[in-house]
Amino acid sequence: MKNTKIKKNLTNIGIIPGMLILLLIVMVAGTAIGAVNVPFFDTFKIILKNIGILKNATFAEGQEPIIFLVRFPRVLVAALAGTALASSGAVMQGMFRNPMADPGLLGISSGSGLGAVLAIKLGLTAVSMYFMPMFAFTGAFVAIFVIYILSYKKGKVPVLTLMLSGIAVSTFIGAITNIILTLSYDYQVKEFLFWSTGGLDGRRWEHVQLVVVPIILSVTLMFVFSRDLNVLMLGEEEAKSVGLSSGKIRTVLLVLVSIATASAVCVSGAISFVGLIVPHIMRLLVGPNYKKLLPASSIGGAIFLVACDLVARVVVVPYEIGVGIITALVGAPYFLYLLLRSKKEGGTVI
Repeated sequence: MKNTKIKKNLTNIGIIPGMLILLLIVMVAGTAIGAVNVPFFDTFKIILKNIGILKNATFAEGQEPIIFLVRFPRVLVAALAGTALASSGAVMQGMFRNPMADPGLLGISSGSGLGAVLAIKLGLTAVSMYFMPMFAFTGAFVAIFVIYILSYKKGKVPVLTLMLSGIAVSTFIGAITNIILTLSYDYQVKEFLFWSTGGLDGRRWEHVQLVVVPIILSVTLMFVFSRDLNVLMLGEEEAKSVGLSSGKIRTVLLVLVSIATASAVCVSGAISFVGLIVPHIMRLLVGPNYKKLLPASSIGGAIFLVACDLVARVVVVPYEIGVGIITALVGAPYFLYLLLRSKKEGGTVI
């Protein structure tokens, strides 16, 4: 019994460093593999050279701009978006004590979609690459603000009211988005559909600069609330018994989740299932303690999305499919598995 416990502790200690090493390997692979394959070791050296760590290294003509100006920023955007979505999903599942909770419940994806289609309809995407992310970010925040106001009552935000408000507002926003698309030109509809399926094509250093600070800051602050999330998972009575103001904690976490998710969606489009399946898989590996679950979900989300983006780029060469399609192909069967398991255990998932 004692040996089993020691072995389990050693396994848990080694998981996070092991995941960091795996993330590094996946990122290098995602940067090296493409229409022009570059050896893994050369890819690693090119990155080190361009960030100032390695000097006086030379490479074949054209390799440095392909690696550092085209592929590496795209991989970084995928890692950041995966981190934001998976961390947000883990936090929401703890806040709502619901294994099916996902950032999409709060209307963030639909709000971002409305912002994106407005930017396309107004022709602003042809003016500057920043307009669509800015409109998507604004749309997400307006949506979450409206949902929060609708749910707020006497200093509290009831979970059920919040979720129902999210569904209602998302449906309403979806209807407005469809009306705008109906009145749009064919090329504008195609542009929106490409964004809405989730894609990382053409992501550059400007996109990294746009989201790196809000995502890292919001996810880091989520870690600070790990203990509070553990208490919230026990229930309202237990939270009150230790003097925890669950309403205030949920409000703060809601803001952090909104910042992280809106930042991810505005540069990657609507990518589904990352916030649902990654926390579930990590919970199986490290357990339900949020002090371990949140870091594991953050790293796991980055690994998952970088790997899915690599598959999206190489599975039907020379064509490329949206990374959101790959995550849906993986996530939908896992979602059904969760439903069937819950049914078998005689419980409910919502």
